[in-house]
Amino acid sequence: MATGLKGKIAIVTGANRGIGRAIAARFSREGASVVLCARDANLLAQAEKEIDHTTALSVDLRELDAAKRVVAFALKTYGQIDILVNNAGATKRGDFLELTDEDWADGFALKFFGAMRLTRAAWPHLKAQAGSVLNISGVGGRMPGPLFTIGGSVNAALLSFTKAMADIGIRDGVQVNAVNPGSVRTERYRRMLEANAKAQGTDVETAERKMIESARTTRVGEPEDIASLVAFVVGPEGRFLQGSLIDMDGGATKVI
Repeated sequence: MATGLKGKIAIVTGANRGIGRAIAARFSREGASVVLCARDANLLAQAEKEIDHTTALSVDLRELDAAKRVVAFALKTYGQIDILVNNAGATKRGDFLELTDEDWADGFALKFFGAMRLTRAAWPHLKAQAGSVLNISGVGGRMPGPLFTIGGSVNAALLSFTKAMADIGIRDGVQVNAVNPGSVRTERYRRMLEANAKAQGTDVETAERKMIESARTTRVGEPEDIASLVAFVVGPEGRFLQGSLIDMDGGATKVI
């Protein structure tokens, strides 16, 4: 069992399912203690029960004081913060002309402002520990699409924020990077695939194969793929990475 994160204290948002849960589980296996954050209290309690060395806090990061409450909870529970993974946030897809101001505000409220506020609240403690911030963004920030105007815009803002904070991190001794997952086999991906299969009048296996061929990618990713990369980046072997925007997408990103 790897122990590269032994003794580290991490906060992982959106940790009750998918990529966030996989990251928390990987951190736990590598010796870290993890504060799990998410809105769904039932799924969060299940994750806390099934992943060793974790404590859970049900919180809506769209609320203005939520970030401060998460940091206070982590400090009260463990006394320090070494790693922050900003993973929470899903944005609404759809035709641009049908998306409302509320849809746009909600998209930025969680994924961007939630990450920004939590980074700001945790920063003094990360500075004290020479810690790490890892933002989970997405390929839409670099490869925007017509049905992903909100998500692409939010992800692009998060990537810009990552670069800016990485520069501040050089001054303060805090590592800051971002990972851009492509299509990953999460619950959200499953729902999208089922909808595509229904629209195409085929089964999900065929729909997935067509999607991979159309996007010209190697395969669909697994949450554990992203978790393995994140563990490397914030671990001792990844410390030379700073301000890196890392695409892990099976080749979906076609730009330089």
